[in-house]
Amino acid sequence: MSLLPDPETFRRLVDGTTPGAGPAALRLVLASLSVPYEAAVSLRNAGYDRGWLATAAAPVPVISVGNLTLGGTGKTPLVAWLVRLLASHGRRPAVVSRGYAADASGTSDEAAELSLLVPGLTHVAHRDRVAAARTAAESGADVVVLDDGFQHRRLARELDIVAVDASDPFGCGHLVPRGLLREPLASLARADAIVLTRAAEPARRAAIRTRLAAACRGRLPPVWAEAEHEVVGLRSASGVTSAADTIRGRRVLGFCGIGNPGAFRATLTGLGVDLAGFEPFADHHAFTPDELAGIAAAARAAGAGMLVTTVKDLVRIRRTDVEGVPIVAVEIAMHILSGGAELEAAVLRTIAGRTAPAEART
Repeated sequence: MSLLPDPETFRRLVDGTTPGAGPAALRLVLASLSVPYEAAVSLRNAGYDRGWLATAAAPVPVISVGNLTLGGTGKTPLVAWLVRLLASHGRRPAVVSRGYAADASGTSDEAAELSLLVPGLTHVAHRDRVAAARTAAESGADVVVLDDGFQHRRLARELDIVAVDASDPFGCGHLVPRGLLREPLASLARADAIVLTRAAEPARRAAIRTRLAAACRGRLPPVWAEAEHEVVGLRSASGVTSAADTIRGRRVLGFCGIGNPGAFRATLTGLGVDLAGFEPFADHHAFTPDELAGIAAAARAAGAGMLVTTVKDLVRIRRTDVEGVPIVAVEIAMHILSGGAELEAAVLRTIAGRTAPAEART
């Protein structure tokens, strides 16, 4: 088990909902640690803004998809949507990432998940993302999608898309470790497009946009899109798929190792399951056989006949059941509610003027 708290516990600490003198004192300590972190982030950003730190270009266009907060913001479904859009216009996109928490084969969680969602996708993972982008181009890609690239400014990009999670758009109002912000909200001003994911009711969306505009002093990116996550079905590790409504009313136990477990819990509730229990783990958690056996035992004790997790977790677990208790994953896709035409136009402008592959022209 990880020595770090699970994301829900940490979120309750930093958003102030965990009461008591001890948590309050811990928040003061975390706030003091945020001061040097913010200074370092500000200095680094100033270095790139003023040209003191050099950027390196790839031989093909680069589109970055990133976020401003720790934890899941719905970025992977956005990346999948983007590469499908590029492919539909005759491009050969490749995804480049750092490869955080990669397994022994060098495959990260995101790479494994994307390969499931977009079969045949080229994915290059390397700590040096400039080198990875060049490798992708040499392998035949004519556009690079930089996954989790907003803070990775060394690789130059033609388009910066930032995902903002409507369920926690402001990162608890503080930079890490006091909050969940990787950098101040004002940094959104350097993006080209914002996609508000897991979009809530219209009034909530408007309030989020107003607050972000204020944080950016009215300099929000020119493109604003709003999207929701849509459940498209259930998937097993063997590749068998089924409709999501097949688990409606069934007693299940949910578990996950993602950055925003609360959002996944809400997804399960929305599916109409009888949720017998829910066990969150740290993001990118590598489940041991004993942990999986414990989860299965908890399900049986609670009268649950099925384990339900995320696709990101399923590609790590790679099992159809644990001790006879079946495991399925909820597959999510992004559905754009508004601003889709503007977002597509921005993407297509980025690749305009590049020669399309011969087979696409034909």
